[in-house]
Amino acid sequence: MRDLFVVAMTTTQRPAPQHTLKAYSVAVKLVIAVRDANVRNAHLRDQAMRAAQSAALNTAEGAGRVTKADKARAFTIARGECVEACAAVEIACVSGTTSPERYAVVASIASELYAMLTALVR
Repeated sequence: MRDLFVVAMTTTQRPAPQHTLKAYSVAVKLVIAVRDANVRNAHLRDQAMRAAQSAALNTAEGAGRVTKADKARAFTIARGECVEACAAVEIACVSGTTSPERYAVVASIASELYAMLTALVR
C-alpha cells in the first residue's frame, strides 16, 4: 500500500498525515474490498462505494486535524461511514446481489477499521 504513495514523494518531502496513520491504509483496503464485491444492484453498489470512500476521506481528514475534538469528530464520521459501507454490502449479500465470500472480506476489513477508529475517537 505504501508503494502507491512513495511514488509521488521526493526524498525531501514528508509523507502526508494520512499516510502515517495505519487506519487510513485499512480504510483504503475497505474501498478496494467494496469495489471488488461487485454488487450487482446499482443503488446498493453506489451506497456502499460512497460510504467506503467517505470513511477513507474522513479518516484522512482526522489525520490532518490538530485539536483532539476536531480529530474525534472526523474519526467518528469515518466510523459511521464504515458501518454503512459494510451494511450496504451485507444487504446486497442477503438480497443475492453479491456473494457471501465477498461480503465476508468487506465485513472483516470493516471490523478492523471500526476498532481502529474507535480507539482514535477516545
